[in-house]
Parts: sequence; C-alpha cells; structure tokens
Amino acid sequence: VPVLVHSGHRADLAQERALQARSGTRALEFLSSLDELRERIALHLSAEELGDVPSLARAEEPRTETPHPVEDAFLGRTVLVVDDDARNLFALSGILELQGFHVLHADNGRKGIETLLGHPDISLVLMDVMMPEMDGYTATAEIRKLPQYANLPIIAVTAKAMPGDR
Repeated sequence: VPVLVHSGHRADLAQERALQARSGTRALEFLSSLDELRERIALHLSAEELGDVPSLARAEEPRTETPHPVEDAFLGRTVLVVDDDARNLFALSGILELQGFHVLHADNGRKGIETLLGHPDISLVLMDVMMPEMDGYTATAEIRKLPQYANLPIIAVTAKAMPGDR
C-alpha cells in the first residue's frame, strides 16, 4: 500500500530519512503541496495494478546528472520568438538559450516582421497565433510573401488552439 506524506511544508532530508527508517521497508512519498497530493492520489487510483505507479521516494545516494550537451549546430544560431505573453517568452527563451541559441523577441506580428527584416541571420521563428495588432496567421502570411523567407521555418505556438486551427 503506498504511503503519501503531506505536512504542508517540505521536510528536510534528515526528517525524511528518520520517517523512512521508522516505516520499515515501506516507501514513503513526501509531498509538499496539495496539488502534488491530489495528482499522486489520482495516479494511484487510476493505476491498473498496485505497483504500476512509480514511487517518488528519493534514492539514498543523490544522483548527479551530467549537463545536457549543447548541440554544435545550435550554438550561435538566432531564433525569433513572436509572442505577447511574457510567461511564454520566459519559458521558450530559457529552453532555447540553454541549447545555445541566441533569442530575439517581438510582442506582435508587425514587430516580428520588422525584427526579422533587421536580422537576416534568424534561423527559426516561433510564432504565437493570437496576438494584438497583427496575429500570427497574418504575420506568417506576410513573411511568406518575402522571397528571402519563403523557406524559413516558422512554428506556430499557442496555448488556446481551437479545433479549426490544426
């Protein structure tokens, strides 16, 4: 039987080890938020077999992960992110920069086209679909009219896709 431990705050490693030692061989899962608790309960209830849900229990020896190697093909390449939502910009820029990309930003389609024309070294565009002033569909159509960008990869990005958007 899985044992989920929620106390409203994150227990430190010493506390977790002490509780783990008192529980015997039974693995304990320490959860610091109600959202984590709800998700784990849902996973356990939806599992076909009792052991189908992997445990979140920490291993005794902390594993040291080697940093993900950056692809040489990405180093120094420029990506334009056209998005009016700062959260999306932060998330996408962080991931791309970790991979070695240089990231430029525009907050609507019109500014995206201006940025693209001012930086001919852009290798890829991530284009939000829904933006003020000029949306991603219109901006992509305008970019495709420019012969030098006819084959530029443009990836549509949206959090609010409608069934017809596919």
